[in-house]
Amino acid sequence: MHLFVDNLTNVDFSYLDHQRGLVGETWLANACLDGALDSQGMVCDFGVVKKTLRHWLDDQLDHRLLVPTRSPHLEMERAGEQLTLTWQLESGEAISVSGPEQAFALVEAEAISADSVAAWSVLRLASAFPTSVEQLSLSFTCEEIAAPFYHYSHGLKKHDGNCQRIAHGHRSRIRIHLDGERSPEWESKWARRWQDIYLGTREDLLAESDEKTLRFAYSAQQGEFTLDIPAARCELVDCDTTVEQLALYIAKSIADTIAAELPGTQVQVRAYEGLGKGAIASATA
Repeated sequence: MHLFVDNLTNVDFSYLDHQRGLVGETWLANACLDGALDSQGMVCDFGVVKKTLRHWLDDQLDHRLLVPTRSPHLEMERAGEQLTLTWQLESGEAISVSGPEQAFALVEAEAISADSVAAWSVLRLASAFPTSVEQLSLSFTCEEIAAPFYHYSHGLKKHDGNCQRIAHGHRSRIRIHLDGERSPEWESKWARRWQDIYLGTREDLLAESDEKTLRFAYSAQQGEFTLDIPAARCELVDCDTTVEQLALYIAKSIADTIAAELPGTQVQVRAYEGLGKGAIASATA
């Protein structure tokens, strides 16, 4: 007998890729459980399935940096509960990240993919369900987005929760209107501009950063965080990278760009943060 739960929850995270670098991502989780019927005529109570899987995914994957520990491109050191890792890129550049261990998911795989993360997760969830459950299957899928979208990573040092982790991210839609009319041109421009980008707050940038590599560092409730990333893979902003601030940043940037040609134009930006949530901001050219 098979029990399934589609679109159980979604996870927002970042991962390391040899070509793309630091990639912000959002996945939907789906589950299937195989087993015999128990005394209630169930494989497993849906309430138990949802609670167990959601809690584990939220705790172990959501808002973490996923690291493929079997990759030849990875070097990692541990000092107590602090991890420091260096990731070699195909371009010859490197990304270095340091933070408390709870900010990372150390996935035993050569590369991060929906299949490799699902297989790793299932091994760790094997004993989490009643004996009537003989096999658990997990799959991760992306939201279908026909219009432009981008992948970004960031960290929010002032956040009370897991958003304070310096390298987590999202796969997000972007909607832009000029005087009430949808602008696919501007949506595409920002999707290209923020393709696999790190959005760094200038306040967190260290003075010793050079032209080719930017170093960010801050202290947060969960511990000390640092990130070294090639400057070409980053955009510096003069604000915290909450979705509210990012929506306003995009709206003002567009308004400033078109002000000479289209003065008075009303710019509205609907910026998403992952799946089904975000912020709306407006500016006048």
